[in-house]
Amino acid sequence: MTIAATTPSTAAPGSSVAAPSGALGKLSSNFSDFLNLLMTQLKNQDPTSPMDANEFTSELVQFSSVEQQINTNTSLTRLIELTQAGEVMQSTAMVGKQVEVQATDLVLQAGNATIAFTAPAAQPALISIATDAGTKLMDTVTPATKGSNTWSWDGKDAKGRAMPDGTYKVTVSGANVDGTTTALSYTVVGTATGVASDGTSLNLQLGKLSVPFSAVRSVRN
Repeated sequence: MTIAATTPSTAAPGSSVAAPSGALGKLSSNFSDFLNLLMTQLKNQDPTSPMDANEFTSELVQFSSVEQQINTNTSLTRLIELTQAGEVMQSTAMVGKQVEVQATDLVLQAGNATIAFTAPAAQPALISIATDAGTKLMDTVTPATKGSNTWSWDGKDAKGRAMPDGTYKVTVSGANVDGTTTALSYTVVGTATGVASDGTSLNLQLGKLSVPFSAVRSVRN
């Protein structure tokens, strides 16, 4: 069946009609046009060859299906927004607490930074700190015991100059008895200062360091 095209009807002058907005508004406009076309077709159909009712019934079913899908998507979007808002509120309970996170950068807060690392044996640990641009600030050697260790930086470079708070590159290596070194994994310890959402995920902020909540390893009182 081919339906002849007609100009959609418009509101009479002086009438007040609130136009729906968004996807439902567009669907409503299209549905109104469809009904106008259908009525025109019914009025002008050949009595000896009436139009197939199954065809326009199928069209009506399709419009109803699209409307339900739009309503479902709208509800899901609202649910996601409410869930994210609830997560932000719950996550703010971490603000002000000391947290341990998996990160590649060391964070200096109030002139202090701390990392936690694990050594496979009692051995010296070589720690190097550089700026984000790669400029080396200092190297140090600290004794490490087998298992968990922590090390803190006072924020000063090799010349004793205090560095501004922010993020810095850090490497941790274990000194082997044969003179070689082995990279040691580490985590960063700092104070949670805020929670931020980028629209799709939540990030925990430690000063100028921002990490996803999946990077949080522990929360300390």
